[in-house]
Amino acid sequence: MPQPSLKVNEIFYSIQGEGPHTGMPAVFLRLAGCSMGCVFCDTRYAFSDGQLMPLTDIVQAMEKYPCRNAVITGGEPTEQDFAPLAALLKQRGWCLHMESNGAHDADVSNIDFLVISPKKYVSRQMLQKAHTIKIVVGQETDLQDLQNYFQYANERTAVCLQPQSNLQENIDLCVKLIKQNPFLRLSLQTHKMANIK
Repeated sequence: MPQPSLKVNEIFYSIQGEGPHTGMPAVFLRLAGCSMGCVFCDTRYAFSDGQLMPLTDIVQAMEKYPCRNAVITGGEPTEQDFAPLAALLKQRGWCLHMESNGAHDADVSNIDFLVISPKKYVSRQMLQKAHTIKIVVGQETDLQDLQNYFQYANERTAVCLQPQSNLQENIDLCVKLIKQNPFLRLSLQTHKMANIK
C-alpha cells in the first residue's frame, strides 16, 4: 500500500514576516497547487511547480531545522489532504500555523493558528474557524465588500489589512481604513522590506 503523499513546492526555514506572529522563526511548508490564480499573488510559482513527497520524507526534511514552529502555506494547502501530515506533526510536538484563502472548508483541528486570507470566494465555516482574517488591500479593492469581514473581528479573531505589494499608496489606504475602524490591524510584509530569505 503506497504511503500518503503531498505535492510540495518547497520547504525552507525563515522568519514569519507578516501577520500577528511577525518575527517568529518557522519552517515553511509550501504545498503546490492553487485553483484561485490571483493575478497579484506573490507565489505564483507554487500554482503548479512541485514534487510528490511521502509524509515521512516531508517530516524528515522539516526536522533538520532547529525549530518546531511550522507554517503550512501554498499555493493553497486545503486543495490537498494535509490533515494526516498535521496529525503526524502534532504527535511529534510541532506548533502548526496555516495560511489559506479559506475557499474550501477543511479539517483544521490540529492547526494551532489559522490565518484566512479571502480572495474571490471564501467558506463562511473557515472564516469562523480563523484566528486571523488577513485581507489584501489595493487600489482596486471593493471597500464595500471589505466591510463584510468586519463582523468577524472579536476577542479571538483579528481582522488585518495587508497592503498589496507593500506599495505606499496601499499602505496609506490601509492606515486610513484602520483609523476609521480601530478594531482593524495593519499587517506589513516585513520579510520583503527587510529582504529576509
